[in-house]
Amino acid sequence: MSDIRQGGRLAGKVALVTGGGSGIGRETAARFAAEGARVAVADLRAGAAHEAAAELGGEAAGLELDVTSAASAEQAVAAVVARFGGLDVVVNNAGVTIVGAAHELAEDDWDRELATNLKSIYLVSRAAWPHLVARGGGAILQTASIAGLWAIPADAAYCASKAGAIMLTKCMALDGAKDGIRVNCVCPGFTETPMIEGYFAAQPDPAAARAHATGIHPLGRLGRPRDLADAFVYLASDEAAWVTGTALVVDGGLTAGIWGG
Repeated sequence: MSDIRQGGRLAGKVALVTGGGSGIGRETAARFAAEGARVAVADLRAGAAHEAAAELGGEAAGLELDVTSAASAEQAVAAVVARFGGLDVVVNNAGVTIVGAAHELAEDDWDRELATNLKSIYLVSRAAWPHLVARGGGAILQTASIAGLWAIPADAAYCASKAGAIMLTKCMALDGAKDGIRVNCVCPGFTETPMIEGYFAAQPDPAAARAHATGIHPLGRLGRPRDLADAFVYLASDEAAWVTGTALVVDGGLTAGIWGG
């Protein structure tokens, strides 16, 4: 680990990962640290954030962050800059899924999903923006979803929020280009995280839902957090210096076309 940290692909970079207490965010924070970044792990659950940071060792920090709050976003970014002296990479990963068709969802559920999955990108990125400019540029990355490209029955708010995340990524990429701020997102297929477990549990037959989800991926399995974390490492690194405004699909072939299994 020490050799990787000294000469890694993210050596010298400071990164903030939201929703870093579990799943894709936690694995991304671990991969960033392994590649030499100094990482702030942020989560609404302070205990999970501190636990994830403690596992990374070194200079990693755990932060409590409510991504739906402008004040919380400003405070978290300020804490990262105070701790590490700057900020180079933001991974907007925090998210929720609330199952339901548009005509069935309660207004509060709609608002919570859009605030957590979409408004949060705007709030955290806005707070981070001047600090990235001060460093001469940087990277803002989002966890979007194939649900932002393909509709999923009875998942209206989630799909709408992720489609919004993809388009917001593109708009921010144009607005950030002159300052050297690259903005991209990753679109996972069905990935083994606490969120997808909650989605399966909300289905009438969870086992059948899991089997179906696995079967529609041509590569024959659900995604793993590492699959997505590796994509984030690439997009955060200087290897992606000419990549901005893209939605990188990492989905085991799910959206490639009709799959007969």
